[in-house]
Amino acid sequence: MAQAAHIPVHLGAMPRSVEAALNHHTLRPGDVVVLNDPYHGGSHLPDITMVAPVFLGSPQESSRPPSLLGYVASRAHHADVGGMTPGSMPMSQEIYQEGFIIPPVLLQAQGHLNEAVIELICANSRTPDERRGDIAAQLACHHLGAARLQELASRHGGNWVHRHMDELIAYGERHVRALMSSLPDGRYCFTDYLDDDGCGSGPLPICVAIAIAGDRMVCDFTGSASQSRGPVNAPLAVVESALFYCLRALGSADMPEAALGACYTDSATSPLTLIVPAGSVLNPQPPAAVAGGNVETVQRLVDVLFGALALAVPERIPAASAGTMNNWTFGGYDAERQRSFAYYETLGGGMGARPEAHGISATQVHMTNTRNTPVEALEHQFPLIVQRYAIRHGSGGAGHWHGGDGLVREVTFQQAVTVSLLTERRTYAPYGLHGAAAGATGQNTLICADGTRQTLPGKATLQLAAGDTLCIETPGGGGWGQPEQ
Repeated sequence: MAQAAHIPVHLGAMPRSVEAALNHHTLRPGDVVVLNDPYHGGSHLPDITMVAPVFLGSPQESSRPPSLLGYVASRAHHADVGGMTPGSMPMSQEIYQEGFIIPPVLLQAQGHLNEAVIELICANSRTPDERRGDIAAQLACHHLGAARLQELASRHGGNWVHRHMDELIAYGERHVRALMSSLPDGRYCFTDYLDDDGCGSGPLPICVAIAIAGDRMVCDFTGSASQSRGPVNAPLAVVESALFYCLRALGSADMPEAALGACYTDSATSPLTLIVPAGSVLNPQPPAAVAGGNVETVQRLVDVLFGALALAVPERIPAASAGTMNNWTFGGYDAERQRSFAYYETLGGGMGARPEAHGISATQVHMTNTRNTPVEALEHQFPLIVQRYAIRHGSGGAGHWHGGDGLVREVTFQQAVTVSLLTERRTYAPYGLHGAAAGATGQNTLICADGTRQTLPGKATLQLAAGDTLCIETPGGGGWGQPEQ
């Protein structure tokens, strides 16, 4: 019904988490379910989700049983949940290598916190104190969300709240059908590629055929690559997130967040139908590795969906943006502070040029919306020096409207660390549209302490020594329209 204006890949997949919680538990007042299993409502293991029911009234306050108002849910990417490498984003070949798997279990039962579950989660993390703090923060979110919903119902009544929820869903469906009707009927196909799966296979095609007829749309991903050995498989909920995001971006400014999820049902009259073959990279079967599906494959899904929609409404669709979250994680043991550390960050790139404007440089694009980590904070918290953090000038594609530039992050480590890179668009460049040039591909480089340089693959796990430097150059966005002479 309502969502934070934050990370689209998290938000679009949240209904699946609520669904999984309800499938496993009959929720009562004071219950909170926690999960991260990608095959039971999750996205990838670092994303820990909590789901809780919200009731109006309580047995202590009234002789009548409490009535269910709805649910509150939160999802947070935790910096380390165990697995092969610090940061829990490894070059895995099965999900068991990616970290601690949490099926939908009760973290809190009727108001009583299950400390044993928290201990299990913390014991499987390299940074247990940080995990404990983040879990407490999520529980606080639920407390506040429930209080706000209860305040609304106390002021207007539970029936009023439910009636307005129903009206909001109906209003959202009208928005979606109006959007579909504004698109020309036809069948629009597009294919783009993931560079590789990090385990020797690639390129991996991502294909879509969008069929529009009146106020209905069918998105068929038949022809996409089979599920891969490496960690780029994307659970179905992640595919749904990408589709919802693209349609939300095309919709009117006042389209409610509830609109798309409410319109995506199994009904024959649903305005939105999704076809994703089981066993594909977009609908993998367990125990396939999925760490990168939520961060890299989802970005390529957006490029593919917008590429198809550009054939339908060319005047409304931007060129491809960087197409990667440029994930880098590192960790080790800080002897001076006598503690383990782990860090995870996504880096921005170039936004694709738009029909009426140049692309933005050095920004997060599409399915991620996280903020930049300041140099001062990074150097204060971890044993490293940031040598360079700059716009990668000239990396945006040329065109009547030019693509935004990527960025450069160059870091020298002062202690031995394990580094994992999970990046894309190092081989296949972000496309330009209508005669414009593609954006520059990204590049990862290792500069050893003795000065030797080595170009790194897009996906790798490395053991770096003190004095080694990692340089990440992110892709630029594609241009839009013929470049002027």
